[in-house]
Amino acid sequence: MRRTRRPKSVLIVDDVEDNRRIYAMFLQFEGFEVTTAVDGHDALSQARAHPPDLVVMDLAIPGIDGWEVTRTLKRDGRTRAIPVIAVSGHALAGAEARARAAGCDAFLTKPCLPDTLSREIHRILKLRPRRGTRR
Repeated sequence: MRRTRRPKSVLIVDDVEDNRRIYAMFLQFEGFEVTTAVDGHDALSQARAHPPDLVVMDLAIPGIDGWEVTRTLKRDGRTRAIPVIAVSGHALAGAEARARAAGCDAFLTKPCLPDTLSREIHRILKLRPRRGTRR
């Protein structure tokens, strides 16, 4: 009897609806279970209630920004081990180092193509790409 594995879950945090929708559709097609959050409070609430396998974090979100949300997740024993990928339009010198210092496991600059994000998620979660996809 073959056991089916639970799909990996990804929480996408971005205040821009188009970004959330595009990333969610692409990742769902890739077999991920996707939830979304529009701001820092929503992200923290969802991550604590239903910890995802990975968080995709826009750093410039309303309310609690992505930097602080990441620091808060990494301080909390329930969410500390969840990898966070920062996705940001802040491509200034030092932005990646600052994101990593906040606890991000990777940093991608916007605009970020969905397949680039998917490759990074697969790398961090140590997953094989789906058949028929280019990697």
